[in-house]
Amino acid sequence: MDRLLGAADSALRTLFAAPRAARACPVVTGDETALTSAERREASALMRVNHVGEVCAQALYTAQAAATPDPALRRHFERAAREETDHLAWTRARLDDLGSRPSLLNPVWYAGAFALGLVAGRLGDRTSLGFVVETERQVEAHLESHLERLPAADHASRAIVAQMKTDEAEHAAQALARGARELPRPARALMRAAAKVMTTTAHYI
Repeated sequence: MDRLLGAADSALRTLFAAPRAARACPVVTGDETALTSAERREASALMRVNHVGEVCAQALYTAQAAATPDPALRRHFERAAREETDHLAWTRARLDDLGSRPSLLNPVWYAGAFALGLVAGRLGDRTSLGFVVETERQVEAHLESHLERLPAADHASRAIVAQMKTDEAEHAAQALARGARELPRPARALMRAAAKVMTTTAHYI
């Protein structure tokens, strides 16, 4: 019951409360962001996709924490979720700065990611950690592509994405250090396909 209530609380806070970051939002000192209307639209779409990714990260880690029988691993997942809250807050604040909005489908993304996290957790701790590794590797590659696509003048968004990329690589390394099992190729391909659907849809909705 405690885990169920904790999962419900996490969902409500992620979807409906203003996230609070423990770390200051990354900035590029001395570089002012000045965007054209077209650049602002593109930056908004990309940061909306990144915000969806952080909504999903909260769901995944919360579900995996609820599924594991290992108290130490549960604390690890809960700590990772708190660290991802920084990303959630930064991307939401950047959307506000750009005069844009989060995805209208965030509850759907959260529910889907939570279900995936539960499935991964039920397959065993090493597989669950392997799911983290593969997820973070795909997110890292996705963020690298956004650094290439974001307008060169959007120093604010680029600083946020660069720090997120560093953090995701660290989360993957931590999961590997805890004994993550590599996922089979079909599972990795399915994860990439699902991520493609999410990122393409969230770009617009």
